[in-house]
Parts: sequence; structure tokens; C-alpha cells
Amino acid sequence: MNSETPSKRGGRGWIFHAIPAAIDKCEPIIEWLIRICGWSAILFVLAIFGFVFREALPVLGWLDFREFLTSINWRPDSETNPQYGILALLVGTGCITLLSTLMAVPLGLGAAVYLSEFCSGKVRETLKIVIELLAAIPSIVWGFIGVVVLGPILIKFTGQPIGVNILNGSIILALMSVPVIVSVGEDSLKAVPDSFREAALSLGASRWEVVYKVLFPAAKNGLLAAVLLGIGRAIGETMAVLLCTGHSVRIPTKLTDPVRTMTATIASELGEAVKGGDHYRVLFLIGVVLFGLTFLVNLAADLVVKGVKSQND
Repeated sequence: MNSETPSKRGGRGWIFHAIPAAIDKCEPIIEWLIRICGWSAILFVLAIFGFVFREALPVLGWLDFREFLTSINWRPDSETNPQYGILALLVGTGCITLLSTLMAVPLGLGAAVYLSEFCSGKVRETLKIVIELLAAIPSIVWGFIGVVVLGPILIKFTGQPIGVNILNGSIILALMSVPVIVSVGEDSLKAVPDSFREAALSLGASRWEVVYKVLFPAAKNGLLAAVLLGIGRAIGETMAVLLCTGHSVRIPTKLTDPVRTMTATIASELGEAVKGGDHYRVLFLIGVVLFGLTFLVNLAADLVVKGVKSQND
């Protein structure tokens, strides 16, 4: 005769029935937590923008925006005639971002294609680890590499007296952007169904034809996202460009000219500016300009993606 009572025999079954019932009761709370997590990203971005705009707001009443955007004279510390022209900073930022993107995109997408389609086994795993380690290197270390290692090399091959310039900063930023492009690009290529590859190969396409006629069109949205993340890394980078670009306020005429970016200007001068002073406020206004540039880049990318999707539909 079994000595277990009915309540003991059904104890475990009661647990399995109780857990789903408890989850059903907590479902509204879980839904609200998920909604809060989703909206929190938007709220944080708005809060950051609000803080930066609030600090820059006092300059809107007295700053000459025509001079601010078209003048190359950046002399915020002048006691007699302070000048706040950021044209040279805008040009320096644009040159560094454009050149680094031109170097990083082909290298990053090429590495992503190699890892996804042509590499396998231990070689693939080793390369992925090395690329991820590149992303883990702090930006200040990249800046040291640009000054100590790359700078003397550029002096030797270009014949210029200094090695910190547009070319130096662009190469360092390209190396910093490549891991992001490779990681996102490889995931996008891997997400393409294998049936696409098999169908193309069965029709007699070579592996390279499969890549640029099948995989690239199928994964174009993800590849575009990878490129944009690389551009965002280049626009927002601070310490590396502060060390590697020469930090000179000027309109460059060649790749070996030193320049200064907006991010480097904020990083180098904010600590010395008097809190609440004109210089302090203008630096925050430069931050607002950076927000605007980033927004325009993301908006343009969104329009491109939507246009591609509408053509496919």
C-alpha cells in the first residue's frame, strides 16, 4: 500500500500549475516594464539633448550665427575681442570623417565578406577574436599609437616636419571603425538565408558573383547600418583625434595639414572655460551642432533604407 497522501503525490504538479498562473497575473506589470525599457532610450536621448541645449541657450541672444558658422577665427580667450568662428572646426571634422570612412568602409566590408563566406574553422575564430580585441583598445591608446608609431612613419614617407595631421587621424579613426563595421556587416551577411546562396550556385554563379549579386542586395540594410555606425564612431571620437590631428585651427589644403575637430575642441577647452561664461556656453553650442549633424546622418540613412524597401516592394 502506498503511504503517500494525495496532496503529497500531487505536490509537484501543483508547482507546474502555479507558475503559469503567477506569470499571467504579472503579465500587465511585465508589459509595462517592457514599454518603459523601450521608451527609456528615447527619453535618455531627449534628456541629454535638453541638458546640452539648456547650457547653450544663453548664447542665442547675443551670438552672431553668421560669423559663428562662416568664420575661421576661433579665439575664445581673447580679452579684447573674443571670436567664436567654427568653420575651420567643421571642415576639420568633415575631412577626418570623410577620409576615415573612405578607408574603413572597403576594409571593413571586405573583412566581413571574408569572414562570412570565405573563411572557416580556427582561422575564422582567430580573426574574429583579433578584430574584437581591436574594438576593445581604448581610444587614448590609439592616440598614443598615432603619435608614437604612425607619426614618425608619416614624417619619413611624406617629408613633412610633423606627423600628426589629417592623414594620421584618419588612419587611426579608420582602424577604430573597422571592428564595428566588420561585426555588424558579418551578422547581416550571415542573416541571408542559405537558400539564396544555393540557388545562385546552382545557376552557375561563382562565389564572388554570389557575394556582389546576391548577398549584397539581400543584406544592404544591415550593411548600410554597419557603415553608419562606422561614420558615427568617426564623428564622435575625441581623444584619438585630439592627439593625432595636430589640433590646429585652420582650413587644410592637403592631407598632411594639421586640423582641429569639434569634439577635440570641446574636450580640450571645457575644463578650462569658466562655468557659465560665454566660452563655456559656446562649447555647449558646438555640442548642439554635433547633435544636429548626427541627426542629419541618421535621417539620411533612414530615408535611403525606406527608399530601398519601397523599390523592393
